[in-house]
Amino acid sequence: MKNCLYAVGILLSGLCFSQETASKIKASFFEGIAVAGYVDHGAFINFTGPNLSLTRKNIKWIAGMLPSLRIKEDRSPGTKNSPVMPTLGAGLTVVYKKMVFQIPVYYNAKTSDQNGNWKVGAGIGYSFK
Repeated sequence: MKNCLYAVGILLSGLCFSQETASKIKASFFEGIAVAGYVDHGAFINFTGPNLSLTRKNIKWIAGMLPSLRIKEDRSPGTKNSPVMPTLGAGLTVVYKKMVFQIPVYYNAKTSDQNGNWKVGAGIGYSFK
């Protein structure tokens, strides 16, 4: 009888812990997300990097760093930069099921004719996880 009560207690406690989890904040180095988008008259391709994420129901909010490849033609006179450059951005990413929407910001360094400034973009992608 005592063993039967122990078995029932273990089964009931297992059922209590199998409920849906509440939203939680989690730190991660890679989310398995690929995004392509537009910023400052050029394109970007990125994969989410180190971040903090909050998951609630089917929506995941991610704030973090975005290691990227920026694709932009250099129209300045004289020596030209490469059209594809690696860069690091930051931004907010929203994942709904497998669809990804992203608002990144990238810094454009100061040049001889322009001051340095931040540029906001928009992107859409896919979550592989």
